[in-house]
Amino acid sequence: MTNRGTRPAIGGILYLLLAFTLGAYFTFAAVQGDYGVFRQVQIRAEADVLRQERDRLYEDLARMTNLTGRLSDRFLDIDLLDERVRDVLGYVRADEIVIR
Repeated sequence: MTNRGTRPAIGGILYLLLAFTLGAYFTFAAVQGDYGVFRQVQIRAEADVLRQERDRLYEDLARMTNLTGRLSDRFLDIDLLDERVRDVLGYVRADEIVIR
């Protein structure tokens, strides 16, 4: 008679080791991989920052479009033109006092 019950099956151990290794790899990839959970959170955070920057740029564009329209030939805002000339070119009338 042979005593087969006391010796562990190598094939079963290798099968379990392979299954555990594959499971660990796929779990790691799902959490830390290129499309994993952490990367998705990072992408969402970057998207929020970019949306805020886009909104700020749209506000700047609207402001500049308004100022450009007010300085155009169709609608000339004399007060705005006077303000820009004084600011950019440094013009001052003779009867004004400048305090810096």
